[in-house]
Amino acid sequence: MRILIIQTAFIGDVILATGIVEKIKECHPEAEIHFILRKGNEGLLKDHPHISNVHIWRKKEGKYKQLFKLIRALKKIRFDKLICLQRFGAMGYLSWRLKAMEKIGFDKNPFSFSFHKKVIHEIGNGRHETDRNHQLIAHFTNQEAAKPKLYPSSSDFEAIKQYQAPFIVVAPNSVWFTKEVPKSVWLDFMNRNDSTTIYLIGSPTDQPSCEALIKESNHTKCFNLAGQLNLLQSAALIAKADMTYTCDSAPMHLASAMNAPITAIFCSTTPKFGFGPLSENSRTIETTESLDCKPCGLHGFKTCPKSHFKCGKTLKIK
Repeated sequence: MRILIIQTAFIGDVILATGIVEKIKECHPEAEIHFILRKGNEGLLKDHPHISNVHIWRKKEGKYKQLFKLIRALKKIRFDKLICLQRFGAMGYLSWRLKAMEKIGFDKNPFSFSFHKKVIHEIGNGRHETDRNHQLIAHFTNQEAAKPKLYPSSSDFEAIKQYQAPFIVVAPNSVWFTKEVPKSVWLDFMNRNDSTTIYLIGSPTDQPSCEALIKESNHTKCFNLAGQLNLLQSAALIAKADMTYTCDSAPMHLASAMNAPITAIFCSTTPKFGFGPLSENSRTIETTESLDCKPCGLHGFKTCPKSHFKCGKTLKIK
C-alpha cells in the first residue's frame, strides 16, 4: 500500500502529523509512506525510518510555479491513499489533481468535493490536533491515536554530547508577539534559577534576543544556542533536559515528539485549541487573571489587540 501524507504548514504541524505515520506503520507495516512538506521543514524527517520519500514544496521560490512542478512529479506515482491534513486551497488543489484510489481530507478544504472521505475539523472542543488528524485514518487503522515521534540520529545526539546534564532548556521566542512570553517574565524566572544551567534555543533570527536575555539577567550559567542546532539536534537536546520551558511554539512539539519533560506557557492562545503538550511529564501555564479577551485568536498577533498584553505580563513561571 502506497500512501501520501500532505502537511505543508509550520514545524509544529509537521511534527503532530508524525502521529499518523506511527499509526499507519503500526497497523500496516508494509506501507510505503510518502510525505509532502514545505521547504525548511524537511530536516524534521531526515532518515525517518517509516517514511520512504519526502517531497518538498519550495513555496518561496514561486508558490504556483513550484506547486505545478510538484504536481507534475507526483502525477507519475499512483497512490492507494492520499491524506491531506491541510485545510487550505493549494494542497487541496494538489490533492484534486493527483491519482489515488482513496482521497481523504478535512471538510474545511475548498477542494473537499474531490475527497472520497471528508472529516469535520473542529477547534475549541477540547480535542487535540493529533486526535483530529487521526480521524482521517481511523477507518483503515484503529480508533486509538498515536503520539507524534521524531528520530534524531546518532550524529544528532553526538552533536549535543558536550552539553552535560543536569540542565534545562528555554525556548523564549515565537514568530507571533502575543504568543511570546515577555522578557520581564523570562528574566524573573532565570534570576530565580541562577544555580541551574540553562540553554536557550531558537532559530538564527532568535540569536540577538536570546543574547539580550543573558546580558540583562543575573544568570552566570546561561548559554545561547539559538541558530547553532538544527531541528533534530534541538530535539535531542530537549530529550536530555530536566525540563524544557517554551511558549506555544515548535519546541513544545519537539518535546512531545521526544516524550521529554515540558512546561508550555500560553499567553494569548490556549491549550483548549488542541495544540498543547503530549509528553507524559508535561504541564501548562497560563495567567490566573480572568481576561475576557483571552484567547484572542488561534495563531496570535503581531501586537496585542487590546494594547495591554495582560495575558503575557501577568504570567509567573514556576
